[in-house]
Amino acid sequence: MVDRSDINAVDDTAWEQAVVREGVIRRLANMASPDRVEFLSACRQLGLKRSRLYELIKAYRARPITSSLLTAAAGTQTGSRRLPEGIEAVIAGAIEDFFKSRQKPSINALHKEVRRRCGQHGLRTPCWTSVRDRVAVIDPAELVAAREGAKAARSRYHPVPGTYQIERAFEVVQIDHTLVDVIVVDRAYRQPLQRPWVTLAIDIASRMVAGFYLTLEPPSALSVALVIQHLVQPKLDWLGSLGIDADWPTAGLPETIHVDNAKEFHSKAMRRGAEEHGISLQYRPIGAPHYGGHIERLIGTMMGAAHLLPGSTFSNIKDRGDYDSAAKSAMTLDELERWFALEITRYHAERHRSLGIPPIAAWQDAYGRRDLPLRMPYDPEGFRIDFLPAVERMVRRDGIHLFGLRYWDDVLSIWAGREGRQLRVSYDPRDLSTVFVRGPDGQRYPVRFADLRHPPITLAEHRRAQTVLRERGRSLEDENLIFAVIEEQRALVDVAAGKTREARRFAERRDRALASVEPPVIDRNGPD
Repeated sequence: MVDRSDINAVDDTAWEQAVVREGVIRRLANMASPDRVEFLSACRQLGLKRSRLYELIKAYRARPITSSLLTAAAGTQTGSRRLPEGIEAVIAGAIEDFFKSRQKPSINALHKEVRRRCGQHGLRTPCWTSVRDRVAVIDPAELVAAREGAKAARSRYHPVPGTYQIERAFEVVQIDHTLVDVIVVDRAYRQPLQRPWVTLAIDIASRMVAGFYLTLEPPSALSVALVIQHLVQPKLDWLGSLGIDADWPTAGLPETIHVDNAKEFHSKAMRRGAEEHGISLQYRPIGAPHYGGHIERLIGTMMGAAHLLPGSTFSNIKDRGDYDSAAKSAMTLDELERWFALEITRYHAERHRSLGIPPIAAWQDAYGRRDLPLRMPYDPEGFRIDFLPAVERMVRRDGIHLFGLRYWDDVLSIWAGREGRQLRVSYDPRDLSTVFVRGPDGQRYPVRFADLRHPPITLAEHRRAQTVLRERGRSLEDENLIFAVIEEQRALVDVAAGKTREARRFAERRDRALASVEPPVIDRNGPD
């Protein structure tokens, strides 16, 4: 079997094979006794012997995620990475700003350019086939768009779908962000802060809101991860924590998630995280805004309701008139989150103009069209971590170094100081005090600061401290200096919070980030 410690490092060909297998094997694994005709059909479809298919079904039942179906492939796969990182970086750079140009240079010309750049950096020139293989794994549509323009790419690769009909609950969920047309106030002084961002998810079949995430931070990979977490989890306990007695039955893993082309949706971690859990991630075709029509109409509905709130900025200056949005602002982010939850549950219960029935009734109907119940994550905590930002790091003898900070746990001892092995390290930008290390067996381990006296900090605070150190000409890698500057900055921000909006905004973002991260609950023996 292959090393599953990092699904983002798996060869593309092997991963795509596992994704295809997961779509077929999931259905068979959910059957107590697979139908013989369907079983043999799966053997033919996947090109597997019966004994091998039985093995894969058993493996998937034990760990119902895509990486359980990975198998080692013979030989070197096209585009596999066996060159030193410096040479890979030179090839990638030459492809990006030389090969992907309107001049449409040949592979030979690209190889000459790579040789020139390697010479400048004192690196060995890779062979022509290595350069060709890196080009071979580029998405053809992406390459045509870069070399011939978006119009040429659309005409050549743009799908021509039939009628867009979705009937099953969570068959397709759409996700998008928007600035909320309301200025919120801080909790301490109840003074104006800013307009927050909301990320919304909608189930296409029923028009139910699948989940949402409200934040003061601009859209990011974290926003996407948290809205996916919210749409997957049952809502009963969360609604209870807000003091809301309402029915919001959407929960489970969607079959497909539709998103636009914003960069936060395009990370490899995002794609592999979705595919690991059997979710197909599809992007809105460039120049085809109607593909996101459902989520955009939902956003319009929610913003229309928000225009009645104190501090509304309305949709445009003409609508706002002489209304002073900042002066009239009165709601904290917590209060706005509760308003959103109430407004969404009200929306669920009212007749939908397009459906002719309330979305919650449409959900029951769409859910009844499913052949199987909605799946829940096999490992809920691991599911959350799979969508967090991540990097690869060596385990040094004194632990893991990330952002100039050192992390240690006794579990790292077995990997400490071993050359050549890098482990996947996931982190939550809201709290850097704990990172999540994925071992060679696929198990995730929470690892805290090596110095437990250090307080939790946010990534934003860390970056701000490094800016200060850079301006002072001090080392950016001195851990004690970093924390000393963060404490100094916190004191300055807290003093200024009563005077300036910028200080209140930073303090509010910091406090909310640190308070919103739940302690990790990870069974080190793994799920049953």
